[in-house]
Amino acid sequence: MATELWILLWAAALGLVHILLAAFVWTGEVGLEYNAGPRDREKPVSGKLTGRLKRAQANFFETFPLFAAAILVAVVAGRTGGHAALGGWIYLAGRVVYIPLYAVGVPYLRSIAWAVSLIGLVMVWLAAAGILA
Repeated sequence: MATELWILLWAAALGLVHILLAAFVWTGEVGLEYNAGPRDREKPVSGKLTGRLKRAQANFFETFPLFAAAILVAVVAGRTGGHAALGGWIYLAGRVVYIPLYAVGVPYLRSIAWAVSLIGLVMVWLAAAGILA
């Protein structure tokens, strides 16, 4: 299997980590009884950490489909390796670092991690388009 597909698989796993982290922390805030129940009463207000994790999750799911599309085009076009793989790793690394930075509320480094992941995404896209080898 192409390295880029492995990276895509790990990025998808990171999406699951986003979902589970937010759900776990939120359950800790609202209680298992509410979260496991029918949720008929009004939703409790989320705390800061849950809010941050949910916003980080939403941010991830804004870029992930674009990343997945770029990876799949690179693989189908036979433009794997080189910049496509490097860009994939950069995207994934940036997204991994983004989670704890957002969770603890580090403002500028979080934005840098996001920008790094965006650079990786653009690298994959350019490689898939044949602009980068």
